[in-house]
Amino acid sequence: MALPSTPYKVELNLTDLDRHIYETLRFTVARHPSETEERLAVRLIAYALWYGEQLAFGRGLSDVDEPALWEKSLDDRVLHWIEVGQPDAERMTWCSRRAERVSVLAYGNLRVWQTKVLDSVRSLKNLNVVAVEPAALETLAHDLPRSISWSVMISDGVLFVTDERGQHEVPLEWLLGERG
Repeated sequence: MALPSTPYKVELNLTDLDRHIYETLRFTVARHPSETEERLAVRLIAYALWYGEQLAFGRGLSDVDEPALWEKSLDDRVLHWIEVGQPDAERMTWCSRRAERVSVLAYGNLRVWQTKVLDSVRSLKNLNVVAVEPAALETLAHDLPRSISWSVMISDGVLFVTDERGQHEVPLEWLLGERG
């Protein structure tokens, strides 16, 4: 019998000064049994970073044909496909053919992935890749409560998250493309 997903209640107060977005968002997100707290935190960061009214969480780990997050048009075209982690070149190429725009929020030790994988997909015109600084992510994701309350401020491409433990600066490094 498969283990069930764990629901997390999220309240996200988003202040994106770069895109002039000011929203208070409340939603529930499911954490797959094999998903780490870091990956869940990265999905929430991606949600804040690329927030739009039509942005939704995909089934991700449960369904390889869906991303971690995506934005679809009213006629069901995929406008923005968002992956998290370190997808291989074949996956990023496959995604780039299915969406107008593809973004990857990479985390972990990226040295080998950047040289072996990222260099081989630089020709994809609709691909953007950003990396999350590992130490900041580890601090932010450590012991995530089941009821997450984050105030996220984005200014000049820098992300600040305030939670019950204080304020965390989450440095982002654009490896390919731009935020858009």
